[in-house]
Amino acid sequence: MSGLPSLRAVMLMVIAVLAVTAAAGGIVVIMDEDLVGSTQEPVRTRTRQPEAAAPRQSAAPRLDQLVPTAEPVRDFGAGGPGVTATPPRVLAVARGTVPKETRLKLGGLAHVQKAAVVDAGAVKVSGTGLNLLAVDPADFRSWTPQPVADQPAVWSALARGELVAETKTVRKYGLILGAMYQVDGGPRLRVAASAPLGLHGVDGLISADLGRSLGFAQGVAVLLHGKEGKISESGVRRLLGKDAQVVLLDSAARAAKRQQPQQQQPARQQEVSVGRPGSYLELYKAAATRCPGLSWTVLAAIGQVESGHGRNNGPSSAGALGPMQFMPATWKHYGVDGDGDGKKDIWSPYDAVPGAANYLCANKAGQGGERLRKAIWFYNHSWDYVNKVMSIAEAYARAYAS
Repeated sequence: MSGLPSLRAVMLMVIAVLAVTAAAGGIVVIMDEDLVGSTQEPVRTRTRQPEAAAPRQSAAPRLDQLVPTAEPVRDFGAGGPGVTATPPRVLAVARGTVPKETRLKLGGLAHVQKAAVVDAGAVKVSGTGLNLLAVDPADFRSWTPQPVADQPAVWSALARGELVAETKTVRKYGLILGAMYQVDGGPRLRVAASAPLGLHGVDGLISADLGRSLGFAQGVAVLLHGKEGKISESGVRRLLGKDAQVVLLDSAARAAKRQQPQQQQPARQQEVSVGRPGSYLELYKAAATRCPGLSWTVLAAIGQVESGHGRNNGPSSAGALGPMQFMPATWKHYGVDGDGDGKKDIWSPYDAVPGAANYLCANKAGQGGERLRKAIWFYNHSWDYVNKVMSIAEAYARAYAS
C-alpha cells in the first residue's frame, strides 16, 4: 500500500530533540520524552504517551546528584558472625619467610597475646605502586577494626578475588569503587570496597590465593596483638633481624600516654564503603574502566538518551528493558554482574551500565574514532543516534572537566 504516511506515523519517526548546554558548572538538558531504543537491533522508538499539562523542567540534575536505585543486595549487609576485633599493635615485614620456630618466639614475647604471619607483595597499577597483604578472609577478619570485621561484603569480596583498598589510598589515587584496574603485567582487579584497615604502609588486601598467583612473598608479614603500647620493638627486631621493617601501629597511643597520660583520646569513627557507586557519575566512571580507552562520558550519554539515567526504564515498544535499554537476547550474551551480588539483573543500573560498557567494548569502542562511532551504531542502528550520543558525551566532558 502506497501513499503519504499518517501524521501519527510521522510523529513516531521523529527523533527526540536534544539541546545540551554547559552552564554554571552543570549540564542543562532540554529533551523530549520520546527516548531512542537500544542494542544491535534496527532503530526502535518508544510509543508516545499522553503528556501531562504540568510545565516541563528544563534543567536536569547533575550526574553526581543522581543516585542509582536497584533491588537491595540480600547476600551482603551489616553485622558479622560475632567476630571480636583484635587489632594489630605491631606490623613487621621480614626479608624472607618467617620460620615456624621464629613465629612461636614472636608469640611468646612479653605482652603479645596473638600473632599471625601472612603473605605480602607489591603491584603496580598504571605505574602506581600499591603495597598489599594477601590474606585468608576467614582468618584475617579479627585483625581489622570492628566495623570492617563486621562487614561481610568485605570478606566476600576478598574470597571472590577482588581488592579491598585502604580508605586513604582510595582518596590519594582517586580509585573508584566498583572499577576494574589493570595490574601492570598481571590481571585486572576490581576495587570492591574501601575500608580503614589500620595498617600503616599497607594499601589494601587481596586473597592469599590471588597473592600466590601474583608471586607474593609467602609468610613475610607479621602482625602482633597485645596490650596497647607494651610490645617491645627491640624484641621483634631481635627475632626478625636488623633488616626487618617494624611499624608500631600504636605509636600514637604510646606518644599520647607519654605526653598526656590522663587524657583520653576520642575514638575516630570508622567507615566502610562497599561495592556500589553512590551516584550515576561514579557508576559511569567505574563501568568505563571495563573497557580501556572508553570514556565514561559515552556511557553517560547513552544512559541519558536511553532512560534519562534510570528515570524511564521501559519496557520500550520493542521490548528493550532497564536503564540502558537492552534487548533480553543481547543481555544474555553481554550482561554482567557489576556489583558482585551473584545476579546479572537487566533492571539494575549496577549491572546494566557495566553491561553496556562490555557490549561497546566487544565492538571495539575502546579504540576511539570511527571504531567508537561504529560501536555506538551497533547499540542502536542509527547514525543520528550516534551523533546525538557523541554530542551529549562532549557536553558532559565540558561540564565535568576538572
